[in-house]
Amino acid sequence: MTEAFSDVESSAQTARPVLVVDDSRAHRRLLSRSLQKWGYETIDAESGEAALEICKAGSIELVVSDWIMPGMSGIEFCRAFREMMNGQPAYFILLTAQTEREVLAEGLESGADDFLSKPFSSIELRARLRAGERVIEAQRALESKNAALSTTLTKLSDAYDAIDRDLNEARKFQEGLVPDRELTFGDFDISMLFQPSGHIGGDLVGWFRVNELCLGVYSVDVSGHGVASALMTARIASYLSDAAPDRNIALRKEDGRYMMRPLTEVCEKLNELLQRDSESDQYLTMTLGKLCLRTGTFELCQAGHPFPVVQRADGAIEFLQMHGTPIGLIDDAEFSTGSVTLNVGDRVMLYSDGITECADPHGNLLDEDGLKRILESHEADKGTCLVGNIVSELEVFSASNEFADDLSAVLIERR
Repeated sequence: MTEAFSDVESSAQTARPVLVVDDSRAHRRLLSRSLQKWGYETIDAESGEAALEICKAGSIELVVSDWIMPGMSGIEFCRAFREMMNGQPAYFILLTAQTEREVLAEGLESGADDFLSKPFSSIELRARLRAGERVIEAQRALESKNAALSTTLTKLSDAYDAIDRDLNEARKFQEGLVPDRELTFGDFDISMLFQPSGHIGGDLVGWFRVNELCLGVYSVDVSGHGVASALMTARIASYLSDAAPDRNIALRKEDGRYMMRPLTEVCEKLNELLQRDSESDQYLTMTLGKLCLRTGTFELCQAGHPFPVVQRADGAIEFLQMHGTPIGLIDDAEFSTGSVTLNVGDRVMLYSDGITECADPHGNLLDEDGLKRILESHEADKGTCLVGNIVSELEVFSASNEFADDLSAVLIERR
């Protein structure tokens, strides 16, 4: 007796109101008594029309309805009920004497969740209601999780938007490290290419004045991509700044006049600075140059960067075979030096491996031979026109205007 009372009390605490719909008053009473015995609160309606009015007035999640009724039938009420609920969790049981599959299928298509044959078994009805409650709880839990997921996705979207805005600002900052893409110094024109593969990149090109007769030029490629590499390029730009010659590690003052340190000494200093940063495993390749504006002599120091390419006034092309260890990779790194004299009509280009390692759709790299063909076919082009056409040729070669690696170059031409 105690167990039965406890079971009824537990059901009353957790069960939902059940709407009982039947045109037979006796059947409604029978159903309601059974449900109330199990702890359910019941609301009864004598027709589908009356049941809809009750549903409009309050929240109904469990419905037990007769199929055949005067006026609105059970399946018609079921359709209207589902439309009114607009996807909200609810469980609809149809009482029917029908057994044909086609008829039952019609009930399911109308929105019924379950059927109970008349005359019904009380034990079976109770079991189906419990199943319905579990379904509703599962739907509620799913809605809650979906709402939480939606909130999380919104927060993630907002976070990604914020990151995207920050990266766009970082891109503007990095592009500011190469503010002038076209410059003239005496008889020399200098053109820059700087095109990161993403928002920000690990390449850097630039120049700095040494004095009225000399110019420093560099092309840098930091290992990796993304924020860490971009921060390293900003660091290198500060070490080789034109705007702050007193802090430029490539310069020293002699008798009040700036002079350029030996190129290998500059690379050794950079290597020391990067090696001193024990928390970083980054390294970089670089070509550092010193251009004499009077004689056209271009001294170079190579630190693992692609070979500089020279195109003479007669169209002849040569790659300066200079090797060297990347900066920041090992202690006591050794760097290769060389020089070339630029005469009127000659030009030299320093570039990153994003150009020569550009791949076609089959995975074949452009390599030096491909770069040579591009320069030969655009021999008459000058300055930024040539730089732009190099990028266009790479787009044709790769069949894409998006590149896997950053593109950067410094083109020096003597008029």
